[in-house]
Amino acid sequence: MHDDRALTEARLARVLDERIRPALYSASVPLEVSAWVAPGEPVPVAEGIAAPHSPVAVGDAWGAPWGTTWFKVTGEVPREWAGRTVEAVLDLGFDERMPGFQCEALVHTPDGTPVKGLNPRNQWVRVGSPVRGGERVEWHLEAASNPVILGDPPFRPTPLGDPETAGDAPLYRLARMDLAVFDRAVWELIQDLEVLGELMAELPLEAPRRWEILRAVGRALDAVDLQDVGGTAPAARERLREVLAAPAGASAHRISAVGHAHIDSAWLWPLRETVRKVARTASNMTALLADEPEFVFAMSQAQQFAWLKEHRPAVYAKVKEAVAAGRFVPAGGMWVESDTNMPGSEAMARQFVHGRRFFLEEFGIESDEVWLPDTFGFAAGLPQIIKAAGARWLLTQKISWSRVNSFPHHTFRWEGIDGTRIFTHFPPVDTYNCEMSGAQLAHAARNFKEKGMAKRSLAPTGWGDGGGGTTREMIAKARRLRDLDGSPVVAWEKPADFFAAAEAEYPEAPVWVGELYLELHRGTLTSQARTKRGNRRSEQLLREAELWSATAAVTAGHPYPYAALDRLWKTVLLHQFHDILPGSSIAWVHREAARTYAAVAAELEEIIAGALAALAGAGERDLTANAAPHARAGVPAGGLAPAVPEGGPVSARPRAGGGFVLANGVLRAEVDGRGLLVSVYDLVAGRECVAPGGAANLLQLHPDFPNMWDAWDVDAFYRNTVTALTDADEVTLAAASNEAATVRVTRRFGASRVAQTVTLARGASRVDLAAEVDWHETEKFLKAAFPLDLHTDRYAAETQFGHLYRPTHTNTSWDAAKFETCAHRFVHLAEPGWGVALVNDATYGHDVTRTVREAPDEVGTTTTVRLSLLRAPRFPDPETDHGVHRFGYALVPGAGIGDAVREGHRINLPQRRVTGAGPVAPLVTVAEEAVVVTAVKLADDGSGDVVVRLHEAHGARGTATLTTSFLPSTVVATDLLERPVPDGPRLVRDGAAVRLALRPFQLVTLRLTRAADGE
Repeated sequence: MHDDRALTEARLARVLDERIRPALYSASVPLEVSAWVAPGEPVPVAEGIAAPHSPVAVGDAWGAPWGTTWFKVTGEVPREWAGRTVEAVLDLGFDERMPGFQCEALVHTPDGTPVKGLNPRNQWVRVGSPVRGGERVEWHLEAASNPVILGDPPFRPTPLGDPETAGDAPLYRLARMDLAVFDRAVWELIQDLEVLGELMAELPLEAPRRWEILRAVGRALDAVDLQDVGGTAPAARERLREVLAAPAGASAHRISAVGHAHIDSAWLWPLRETVRKVARTASNMTALLADEPEFVFAMSQAQQFAWLKEHRPAVYAKVKEAVAAGRFVPAGGMWVESDTNMPGSEAMARQFVHGRRFFLEEFGIESDEVWLPDTFGFAAGLPQIIKAAGARWLLTQKISWSRVNSFPHHTFRWEGIDGTRIFTHFPPVDTYNCEMSGAQLAHAARNFKEKGMAKRSLAPTGWGDGGGGTTREMIAKARRLRDLDGSPVVAWEKPADFFAAAEAEYPEAPVWVGELYLELHRGTLTSQARTKRGNRRSEQLLREAELWSATAAVTAGHPYPYAALDRLWKTVLLHQFHDILPGSSIAWVHREAARTYAAVAAELEEIIAGALAALAGAGERDLTANAAPHARAGVPAGGLAPAVPEGGPVSARPRAGGGFVLANGVLRAEVDGRGLLVSVYDLVAGRECVAPGGAANLLQLHPDFPNMWDAWDVDAFYRNTVTALTDADEVTLAAASNEAATVRVTRRFGASRVAQTVTLARGASRVDLAAEVDWHETEKFLKAAFPLDLHTDRYAAETQFGHLYRPTHTNTSWDAAKFETCAHRFVHLAEPGWGVALVNDATYGHDVTRTVREAPDEVGTTTTVRLSLLRAPRFPDPETDHGVHRFGYALVPGAGIGDAVREGHRINLPQRRVTGAGPVAPLVTVAEEAVVVTAVKLADDGSGDVVVRLHEAHGARGTATLTTSFLPSTVVATDLLERPVPDGPRLVRDGAAVRLALRPFQLVTLRLTRAADGE
């Protein structure tokens, strides 16, 4: 019996591969082909079609890396094919890899109308079914010769990721350019046999159903004449009819198939190529929707719809028509599928604002689901942002990639830092590129952790990452799996329909509290430091531009730059995509990002300067503009005023044994002869910050060669080897005055050089630190260590609209797996009554560890915080981050959580010096320090209303009193899209003041309409 099974399975595989699949096209004739190579970047469609073409032939080489070749294919359908189904088979030289990772093309008619995309799993273009015979055909193929970056074996350094290093040798050879007769019966037989063969392989060996299928497959193969597959395919199919008709049992797992093509907005290709990928995929999907009435396709990322609208209007018109019909579903409601760990509070909110507004304005649609299948973990502040945007559900798949702990749920409610809960689903199929294979569906059913309580899961179905989408073969499989004994039940559904049914069947879904940490891809918190600095700087400049522009508009009648801010926000949001901001794209992407961030900064600086000039007016008084949410140096938050020096003068003197001692009456900092901080003493509390025998601001270098996913991963074993950079070329007192003293330290290591500064300013309760690193290492990891004399089992790390606590210990495997984590502007560690904050202006990755000191005179705990500064992976960018980088951070002894919040904003929003007539009051003021204003802007609808976004930042209940410099006629709480919400906080008005109560970390958006003159 076992021999029968093995023989039949082997027979099925061989007959399918060697006889049945080759018989799909029963006759063929060659097409005539000519080509034109576009110089440089892609050209408009009309130009590519009209360009002069030269004859080429199958077998000819084509396609320099990142080039575009326009192929013209022409031919005539033989008259003897009349009444048959005919397709063009157009193979550009594809290999068997997934679509999107090699050459691909978009087919156009002679007038430029897009037809469909070509890729390794979609090489056909339908001519007619049936044809009359004698038809002339002509198509124009916009073929992209994108190189294979993820090679075999993968993760090997390659120069192909940048046109500047990729060379110009052709990468591909034309493999087939034919008209061919498509045999529908053979195609259907292939689908029958694949579905049954795959199902059979997943059933238990002893299951009767497995043997029923085995016998039926054997009988079908007996019916196939290997010399006349097409003629005998109907008879073979008839022998499979009964086993394909057997219905599934009532307890079968239910899978909602959602057509999908996850398209990375940049990754192993640049942004400009993604524009074309989206057009190819959307063309294929709209064509497939027209052919398959049950099929539903979902596409996320408003940016990608916007690209279609701008660059491929003919494709966009088809998409809009399909959206209106309810078949092409705009999913997710975000501008891009962004990273969620690193974007700041406002940026994360604006991902939803701009995405949902685009879907509303273009399609009249609001998505209830958030669609983030490939994002590398989820910050604990996200649930309330989702709710504030008007969404209800979250889908992701990536947590299944965790390497240590298996997440305990597939369907659950996720609770964020403020208590908001979001119904969440992780597809147990464990892929966002489901092919409808028997193995995938069986895995989904076996893997589903909610068995006995729920029976529904979702399968994003189609080729993704580089696009491609669902194929006609996947739809054929789903049709057979609609109700098939032994298999999960499959039905095409919209994401919203799945979530509504899943939530209804599982009302008491379990709750997961806190971040959804991915136990993988931890290196993305550090890779490509320039991109991360560009993001942070852009976020802060956008905050300033909105604040000062709104203040100037209301106070001085200065024009508010609505269009420019909208455009700049969208640019920054695009670059928060989950392979750009995380640093996991090719060199070309990050080189372009650096230029883009520079242009964004220049334009925002111009907007800020114009608004501040309008506010300050004519005059010669020295004023300081404070964009931070807290008052400082006598300047109110959001206002302009003369700065008032704080605290006593700074002193600097040589230190015995080398180095210097800096003091300002609040702190005393000692830098030794190695240039290391060996003491930071809190003079107010009478307490040392640096652990005994330790040295802070210590640069440490590790080898960094993960097992795979170079730019993505940091593996725990990197810690096994460390080099402390203690040798200094110079330790000098670079500046000394009553206002500030600075020690400068220079070091060399490997092929790199670093200049560090240690600064103590007048009245400051912090030590300001900076490092300028000229980095030329390979496969190394650079950290800045701060061993602290603190005993604590947890620490706080800032996230969107608040902070979360993580353990400093490794009691469990879940704790141990978090050996590299994310923080925004600060981490904070504390014992009762005293704490320390470490704030930064551009870094995200960090680690916190504990050691016990057991020497008789040093008993205690050292808690070490390390900022991750630079990495040097070689894939996909072989020279990641080579060059000069600047980092700023500060150590704040004696800090409470409020000090950490304040100092984090201070280092990221430096004061600006302006001259003008005199002080300018803030547009809005919040009295309570625990309440942080993250945005002051004018309403996006152009009404002139003032919008203020704020949140409770300390993690405690409290009240907020918001006072305006103008008299508002109305004040309402809104969602992120600035629309009134019925369940907002209760507002108590008292003239120009508004009072409201806040839960811990509660996010609130207020819209204030200014009273007309005389009101």
